Amino acid sequence: MALDGVVIHNIVKELRDSLLQARISKIAQPEKDALLFTFKSRTEGQKRLYISASASLPLIYFTEKNKPSPMTAPNFCMLLRKHISGGRITDITQPDLERIIHFEIEHLNELGDPCKKTLIVELMGKHSNIIFVNENGMILDSIKHVSAQMSSLREVLPGRDYFLPETQHKLSALSTNREEFLEHVLQKPTKTGKAIYTAYTGISPLLANELCYRANIDADAPSASLSEDTGYHLFRQFELMAEDIRAERFSPQIVYQGKQPLEFSSLVLTMYGDCRTETAGSISKILETYYADKDIYTRIRQKSVDLRRIVSTALERNCKKYDLQLKQLKDTQKRDKFKIYGELLHTYGYQLEPGAKQLEAENFYTGETVTVPLDPTLSAADNAKKYFDKYGKLKRTFEALSGLIKETKAEIDHLDSITTAFDIAVTEDDLSMIKEELISSGYIRRKQNQKKVSSKSKPLHYISSDGFHMYVGKNNFQNDELTFKFASGNDWWFHAKGMPGSHVVVKTNGEELPDRAYEEAGRLAAYYSRGKGNEKVEIDYLQKKNVKKPNGAKPGFVIYYTNYSLSIAPDISGLTLVEE
Repeated sequence: MALDGVVIHNIVKELRDSLLQARISKIAQPEKDALLFTFKSRTEGQKRLYISASASLPLIYFTEKNKPSPMTAPNFCMLLRKHISGGRITDITQPDLERIIHFEIEHLNELGDPCKKTLIVELMGKHSNIIFVNENGMILDSIKHVSAQMSSLREVLPGRDYFLPETQHKLSALSTNREEFLEHVLQKPTKTGKAIYTAYTGISPLLANELCYRANIDADAPSASLSEDTGYHLFRQFELMAEDIRAERFSPQIVYQGKQPLEFSSLVLTMYGDCRTETAGSISKILETYYADKDIYTRIRQKSVDLRRIVSTALERNCKKYDLQLKQLKDTQKRDKFKIYGELLHTYGYQLEPGAKQLEAENFYTGETVTVPLDPTLSAADNAKKYFDKYGKLKRTFEALSGLIKETKAEIDHLDSITTAFDIAVTEDDLSMIKEELISSGYIRRKQNQKKVSSKSKPLHYISSDGFHMYVGKNNFQNDELTFKFASGNDWWFHAKGMPGSHVVVKTNGEELPDRAYEEAGRLAAYYSRGKGNEKVEIDYLQKKNVKKPNGAKPGFVIYYTNYSLSIAPDISGLTLVEE
């Protein structure tokens, strides 16, 4: 995501179109670092503008939602109400492509004389602030006070003069030329993408990578390695982008991977050709939608932290146990040697002299000569018994370990599948089902009087290009339900080979599936698996009637013996997700 200078330029255009000559009706401060303005305009009617100077999430956008405010307004809010409540917006500007917006406000003072004030919104990450200055540029107050102890570059305190420190000395992207571009980008000893966004104001890493993609250049390639012709081609793409910005040809959009929002931009992003893109006529609508959708995933990830920790701890413990068991199993491989030693002593022991330390005899299984170490204080029969005892002990250990290793491996595979389910979960109901699975598996103790959760979570539902309904289980309980209760015998079943992943069921309704439906279902199975980040994933598919669940198997675990296979990219772009 990139709230860069270009997005701010788009926001300023939207603000100017809606708020010039509008009057400030209400001012609220719903959060310690955020303001909510209500404007009234003759042409636009009532508009709400939300401005946040949060260090982690600076934002500004129009919204239709009201936000609750504290009973007693903070001092900064009271000061704004005193000075500019009822004031009129006369101008809204952005210095170059900086992430700064100036609101010029005309109002009447206590004597009824017209005055001018400026509200400056700085949306610069941890340095974000909202600063209120008078007509002489003196700071009246700010939503965040910055003292000399906090910053050696600039104090933001009442009574100080407002200025923006020149710390980066970047060039203007809107007034550059070929020579300047070649000098400041192609001669930098750094990656091409980084050379662009460190040289020009308002250009984010996202836009720098997009420029490289449009010019068919690797953004990670050293800029000094580019030829003159390649550098000129890159400049032409830069110039075309700058022209779109100057002409305010914006196309606000969000790029989604599945249902998860990846990026937003005011310009067309061509480098995400395999992802779904949603556009809107308003950058405010894009920002509000993006952060609302992003918040869902952030909240789910935060809520799953404790559950993930439980699974991670159990997985680590089982992996250590598995490694130890394999090592112990390797030690039992010499059991057959002890058995042969005992048999040779029974066969040839009568030849030994008392006190002999070894026996050399021919192994009647291989024909090789074997040297059998002996305890000289024991007879041949006792030495044979000792070796048979060792063989018996190692054999029992081998048999016990073989079963334990199988159980431990099943536990590891089960925990791996739960880890994958966390990555697929998109709602709190999904997490509830995972938690219920952990309780039923004994990883979490059910609280006293706590009832079993009945979740409303449903499998993901897609429709293929040919109109067939495809369902994707989001966790092991859903996988079992989907495969053994929902699917019919002639429906087709898909799963990533040899790795945790979702069960994918395609309902056939008695019809024969076209090749494209097999491919699309395979793409779903690849995408919703541990192999999502791979270039290709091998997928097993077969009719559901050939999928079996062993007695006592873990949730989501199945077996099958006859199947088809395909290798396909985990790409679900173009597939239609049905909103349940």
